[in-house]
Amino acid sequence: MTNTQQAPAAGRGPAGPASRGERLANWADGRVGLFSLAKANLRKIFPDHWSFMLGEVALYSFLIIILTGVFLTFFFKPGMDEVVYHGRYTPLNGILMSQAYKSTLDISFDVRGGLLIRQLHHWAALVFIMAMLVHMMRVFFTGAFRKPRELNWLFGAGLLILGMFDGFMGYSLPDDLLSGTGIRFMEGAILSVPIVGTYLVFFLFGGEYPGSIWIPRLFTVHVLLIPGIMVALLALHLLLVFYHKHTQGYGPGRSNRNVVGMPLMPVYMAKAGGFFFLVGGILAIFSAIAQINPIWAYGPYRPDQVTTDAQPDWYMGYSEGLIRVMPGWEINFLGHTLVLGVFIPLLVFPAILLALWLYPFFEAWLTGDKGEHHIAERPRNNPMRTAFGAAWIAEYLLLLVGGGNDLFATRFHLSINAITWTVRVGFFVLPVLVFVATKRICMGLQRRDRDKILHGRETGVITRAPHGEYFEIHEPLVQADLYSLTAHDQPRPAELPPATDEHGTRRPTTWTERVRTRLAAAWFGPGGQVPKPTPDEYRHAVEAHHGAGAGHHAHAEQPVGEARH
Repeated sequence: MTNTQQAPAAGRGPAGPASRGERLANWADGRVGLFSLAKANLRKIFPDHWSFMLGEVALYSFLIIILTGVFLTFFFKPGMDEVVYHGRYTPLNGILMSQAYKSTLDISFDVRGGLLIRQLHHWAALVFIMAMLVHMMRVFFTGAFRKPRELNWLFGAGLLILGMFDGFMGYSLPDDLLSGTGIRFMEGAILSVPIVGTYLVFFLFGGEYPGSIWIPRLFTVHVLLIPGIMVALLALHLLLVFYHKHTQGYGPGRSNRNVVGMPLMPVYMAKAGGFFFLVGGILAIFSAIAQINPIWAYGPYRPDQVTTDAQPDWYMGYSEGLIRVMPGWEINFLGHTLVLGVFIPLLVFPAILLALWLYPFFEAWLTGDKGEHHIAERPRNNPMRTAFGAAWIAEYLLLLVGGGNDLFATRFHLSINAITWTVRVGFFVLPVLVFVATKRICMGLQRRDRDKILHGRETGVITRAPHGEYFEIHEPLVQADLYSLTAHDQPRPAELPPATDEHGTRRPTTWTERVRTRLAAAWFGPGGQVPKPTPDEYRHAVEAHHGAGAGHHAHAEQPVGEARH
């Protein structure tokens, strides 16, 4: 007699009839492999660190932008036809204005919750771009852009620049006097492009500025074209994050071949869901208590007027600073007037962003590194990169000050000419000073780590030797701390190949190879980093401590983490 087990009848579970949800899940699994897909991915491990929340803040702010933007499109009328306002905001009654400006006033004063949604949309945009920039700086300083994450770095850069321009277009849509000043600023920058500037302006505005189709075109690009591209880039960005996972910091048990963290379900998803509501709640509080972009205080746009204290949102402030501090140079070239006072800042504007975005490829070219990196670096362990990033931030902040030179002058009772000249000189001097200072700080921290590895941690306990000498007792580091301080890679400077090959034939070298070798020596040579202690140096230090300390030093003979160069 044999024992047999019959399969349950279709549509029935082991304990009775299948529920409607189970039948739906079985139906989906039979067509798309839902169960196997979930089993392979929902338990995927992700490293966990507070800095990863910066990217999540950007993601959740973008979702809030989309949701609030959909609401606003129901009531906004992107037209430039002039109408006379008769609404709840009495000071503007009887004023001639565009449909775009009137509909924005109606959203603010007549639509229930409209002002809150408008301000939530604007605040979310500001936080979105801020979170993206800070997130990219975290990736930059920790070296998380290295292979295999170069594409994701470029996707993030594309999201940032698209977010900046979409934000600029968003606050230009209401057609108020402040946003119109910004559009006039952009029109002047386009006109400065030699030969084709006038044609570009006529193409964008449908004629002479301001034209009659600018707002409808701006609306289409703002709500359809750029968001569509951003959604595609965001999907690719998240897909690569899911595939590569986040970088993880150095620590015991962590390497380029494993991942230490928590599973996607249920831990990571539960934390992410709670964080989404936290971000949304904080943005809602900002929107409820902090007024932003009060267009009714500026009035409708008129080409013959300009607002006082006209300032763009912070992420476009450095472009304003470039224009304000640039001397008003004009030259005549082949019958064409070149407005260098505007055209040069127009060229420098993308160059500042590209300097940061292309640095990862510059570093890869210097090192010739082809390996994969899944471990984040401490900023101090790459002094030149950290110094470059700090110099870039200093330049950016300085130009923000230049963009608001009038506000700094009036608020702090300073000369606007003195501020302008300070920014002009600082544009060339400040990044160099910040670079040198940051590099020295990082190398000082590296020397401190080296001393801590070789001599242990200071305890603050002072003792006296029999011969009368006073010294401080150092406590040895545990193996986990030794590993964390020594397990990072230190690139070797690239060297030129031998002048002759194995047959004695002279080997030619190109000028790019010579430039690369010299830059690599400056970047990663003795002047660019402090060598890590080798295992032999550590053993000698331990032996010296045991001999000199006469029992007072508690340095244990434990091997230092593998030194990798």
